[in-house]
Amino acid sequence: MGELQRELPDVDATHALACQLAAVVAAGGIVWLRGDLGAGKTTFARSLLRALGVKERIKSPTYSLVEHYPLPSGNDAWHLDLYRIADADEMDYLGLDALWAPGAVVLVEWPERGGPALPPADLEIHFSQAPEADGRHARILPLSARAHAWLHQLAAMDPAGERPMGTCADAAPRA
Repeated sequence: MGELQRELPDVDATHALACQLAAVVAAGGIVWLRGDLGAGKTTFARSLLRALGVKERIKSPTYSLVEHYPLPSGNDAWHLDLYRIADADEMDYLGLDALWAPGAVVLVEWPERGGPALPPADLEIHFSQAPEADGRHARILPLSARAHAWLHQLAAMDPAGERPMGTCADAAPRA
């Protein structure tokens, strides 16, 4: 499977996709989030982190650049927003060695600004305004062998949020 596309007519649909992805990346993975300002990257990241079990307040890393969240599984989640990075050399000062930990879940907004300081992505999600409709569109591209397996799992899930084993309703997004 080369890619998966999902229409996201509202925040609930974005949340449903994040919940589904959380189910397949929980053991660790690198996800790059691409799209224009306001495309839904941070909303998606917050929903995914909540679905992974983060109970604390999920802050946007727009100004801090990096936020860290310990997960109930014992792994760590990292959310980066590199919009304010002017040069990839600035990444050296962030101390991001933990991003390469085997079980880490790493979400990166504006990854093109991070250069070689970032681990390579397993999965890339492009968010855009849905053509001729309200809402957004997500184009999901696997970039590693494990991400190809994730895509097959996602494709088997109902886009409305149902997983083969139930729903993700218990992970409703909160800021």
